[in-house]
Amino acid sequence: MRKIKKNDDVIIIAGKDKGSRGKVLRVLDDRLLVSGVNMVKKHQKPNPVKGLTGGVVAVETSIHASNVAVYNAISKKADRVGVKMLEDGRKMRVFKSSGDVVGA
Repeated sequence: MRKIKKNDDVIIIAGKDKGSRGKVLRVLDDRLLVSGVNMVKKHQKPNPVKGLTGGVVAVETSIHASNVAVYNAISKKADRVGVKMLEDGRKMRVFKSSGDVVGA
């Protein structure tokens, strides 16, 4: 079970965007695409078929998962995530500090 999943609210703990928060858009192996984080300028060619104009656009690039922590809305801080087994055999992600369920 993955510790960080799509639509999780995360906070950046290392790098140029340290301290900023965002939502996970995509999970790629050990890298994450987070909204509004790790923005770079990309030169884009015009494509009349798709209706795209050319120019310089800002796009999000992936960030390594080790530079990201799940944001705990209760404590208002970054928190580590663990996995807890329920009585019926299901697994739940929980915050290590409080034991609360992630995303609930």
